[in-house]
Amino acid sequence: MRIGLLTEGGYPYATGESRTWCDRLVRGLPQHEFELYALSRSAEQERERLPLPAHVTRVRTAPLWAPADDGRTYSRRERRRFTDCFKELVHGICAAAPGPFADGLYGLAELARDQGGLYAALRSESAVRALESACRAPGAGRPVQTAHVADLLDFVDALEVMLRPLSLDWYEDEGAGERPGTGGGRGDGLSGGLGAVDVCHATAGGVAALPGLLAKRFFGVPLLVTEYGVQLRAHYLTHLGPGRADEPRPAVRALLGAFHLRLATEIYTRADFLTPGNTHARRWQERCGATRDRLRTVYPGMEAGRFAAVGESADGGDPDTLVWVGRLEPAKDLVALLHAFAEVRRAAPRTRLRIFATAADPGYLADCRSLAAQLFPDEAADSVTAGENPVTFEEIGGPEVPTTAEAYGAGRAVVLSSVIEGFPLTLAEAMFCGRATVSTDVGAVREVIGGTGLVVPPRNPRALAEACLSLLGDPERAGRLGAAARARALELFTVEQNVTAFQETYLRLLARGSGRAAGAVPFARPAEARVPGHWTSPTWAPAPDATTEAAV
Repeated sequence: MRIGLLTEGGYPYATGESRTWCDRLVRGLPQHEFELYALSRSAEQERERLPLPAHVTRVRTAPLWAPADDGRTYSRRERRRFTDCFKELVHGICAAAPGPFADGLYGLAELARDQGGLYAALRSESAVRALESACRAPGAGRPVQTAHVADLLDFVDALEVMLRPLSLDWYEDEGAGERPGTGGGRGDGLSGGLGAVDVCHATAGGVAALPGLLAKRFFGVPLLVTEYGVQLRAHYLTHLGPGRADEPRPAVRALLGAFHLRLATEIYTRADFLTPGNTHARRWQERCGATRDRLRTVYPGMEAGRFAAVGESADGGDPDTLVWVGRLEPAKDLVALLHAFAEVRRAAPRTRLRIFATAADPGYLADCRSLAAQLFPDEAADSVTAGENPVTFEEIGGPEVPTTAEAYGAGRAVVLSSVIEGFPLTLAEAMFCGRATVSTDVGAVREVIGGTGLVVPPRNPRALAEACLSLLGDPERAGRLGAAARARALELFTVEQNVTAFQETYLRLLARGSGRAAGAVPFARPAEARVPGHWTSPTWAPAPDATTEAAV
């Protein structure tokens, strides 16, 4: 099978959200051919790529960060065609109308396919005037009605970046792909681009899925969308949240939010199948247009072997230590954790809190260190011993804690204090290590732990402290919860179950889109018989006859 894998800011680059699970997926299905179509977010990201296996037959990349002026100018007829399509698009954005939005989007895609890039047209005066008319038209939302010229220009600039996939040459090229390991340059002999793959698999919603949406629209390629973190929700939290230094003006925020909502609705409505990573993501998709018959929850897969030594060990960790692991950022709410730990220390003075940062926001890390120093002055056992703070900020990879698994294994319980979470990977890793957990009730936390840990309300330091004390004071209970957590993780969150689920989904999509004749019995022949690829050998494949359809 030939699979087009669509990414944004992740795989095959060494940084980004999707790099790990995509790499495991590709390596776990060596019988299929993968073509990678990647949108990059920065020049720094493009400097380093992951090594790719041999069955990755093509890599195509495009930047979302660099100027995309192709020097293209349109004739009067083309400009009129662009204006008509763009008016439909912005009317759909401003008036919350899905129909005109989709018509305008696909109309612009057809124009880009026929005439070239859209850079100059999207930044033209006619585009700004069309947007202004849509903002002033009856039915437009109140925030966008107040948009000023500066707001319109900012939104048009952002829109040009988000619509760049419409102008890419990924869809009908003739062998223009880059062979992995060649360093770019010449084509690989493959033809057809995304229009010729068997399945388009978008590893996220939003802009990443836009090329797959076009391949489905114009070539009928089945589209699969996987989301472990909902892109629409991430946009709301990251770009539209209050209090940001670079917070856009209200009208721009409203226009950006409306665009992402319309795009998400179109993707969820048109995708042949969606695989959310948890029930939390699934609810977002259903709310935005996905139907239940096209949804299947597929949990992310993790390498259980990395945590086997700690998880199978009889050592339950330091009985007086709590552990936190993750990225230090405001969404993790370490301020509440430190205040909760102050309550814990009053009841259990010997307790320590070890904070292991996999990455950190420097400003937030400094604030947390300062708060820890205020809440817990250095303590010493006697007059000649150096004082120590019961809260330590550490990095994984040093001589004391060389691996992530050993960080989880350093204490009796693992704590998660977040106010915002999608799929809590750190909880799943702690479960693989056989550790009891105390977590805030956000995102997919309840779904992940499934009764094998304690859950408290977010932003409630007292409840968090009481839950931690209950595990510190009852080692047998902590041990039982840890054992149950490891068993649950091995059942649900391994690489094997993840790869198997996607293999079944690929075959299902291929069988559904294989063009069965009228009256044919569904699945009368196995889906594998229709799969092209290097492992299909004519030495065993049956020869076609009058009653049997050719396999390839």
